[in-house]
Amino acid sequence: MRLVVVTQEVDPASPVLGATVPKLRALAERVDELVVLADSAVADALPANARVRLFAAGTKARRGTRFETALAAELATRPRPAAVLAHMCPIYAVLAAPLARPVGTRVLLWFTHWRASRLLRLAERLSTTVVSVDRRSFPLESDKLVPIGHGIDLHEFDCADRRRSGGIRLVALGRTSPAKGLRTVIEAVAQAPDVRLAVHGPSLTDEERRHREELAALVAELGLGQRVRIGDPVPRVEVPALLADADALVDNMRAGAPDKVVYEAAAACLPALASNPVFDGFLPEELRFPRDDAAVLADRIRALDSLDLAALGRSLRERVMREHSVESWADGIVALAGGRP
Repeated sequence: MRLVVVTQEVDPASPVLGATVPKLRALAERVDELVVLADSAVADALPANARVRLFAAGTKARRGTRFETALAAELATRPRPAAVLAHMCPIYAVLAAPLARPVGTRVLLWFTHWRASRLLRLAERLSTTVVSVDRRSFPLESDKLVPIGHGIDLHEFDCADRRRSGGIRLVALGRTSPAKGLRTVIEAVAQAPDVRLAVHGPSLTDEERRHREELAALVAELGLGQRVRIGDPVPRVEVPALLADADALVDNMRAGAPDKVVYEAAAACLPALASNPVFDGFLPEELRFPRDDAAVLADRIRALDSLDLAALGRSLRERVMREHSVESWADGIVALAGGRP
């Protein structure tokens, strides 16, 4: 089987898209040839049976043209690709469908986010199959939707021997977007003495840069300068060390897409406090809280001292292994690429 995957970046060190690389490697292990169409890529990130074709350009129109040219060349190569997988980019499912579907190549759209745009609606109509973590992690009703769990590379994360030295250490990871609900997290920490919080993530848009400044101002206003740190993004390879240095992750992402970092924390045997209802089947009640409810979150943080965090972390890692591993994710994609449900 040949499989084409479209993604923005192939770089295992990327703070935003580094987790895509293990998925690509797992897919390559299951097909004869993997072709990755991307804006950018680093050398030697993928195995020998994977090829990367770049379509980056200075304008959207030029980038779209280069993408379609690259895809057309792959569709003309025999054996023809079984499927084209658009990874988190609905536009590439839209552009791929008129070329791929008439010649019998399936179009798969992997999407997990809360935003239901007009482009996404069009991509859903044009795709053969829509793939997501959970039925609630795709923002549209669709008969094409197949949930297959998240794809977490458990080889990246070990169960750390966390030695408590007084106080609770929390970590929050991800872009400084208002959708992450970090203001509520900081307000909850203010209500929970002897708790420290480290926030790490990129600020890629003007909105995210403004919000980073707002968060820093809130930390100063609440007098939390010694307990809350708004840090820089870290390379992907440093994420396991950040998780190993914490007692729990905290995630207040708006409802919709389940934040992948919650599953990554669980893979590292690190309990995660999360508000997204999607996690109601994954996290126990004592680790969940209503979104933007600082008072309840503060209660959950204080209650961590009474929990067996090591045992809880081990049970969460086992759930990731069963339901959200990169291997099970790749198996699901390859099955769908071959037309199997």
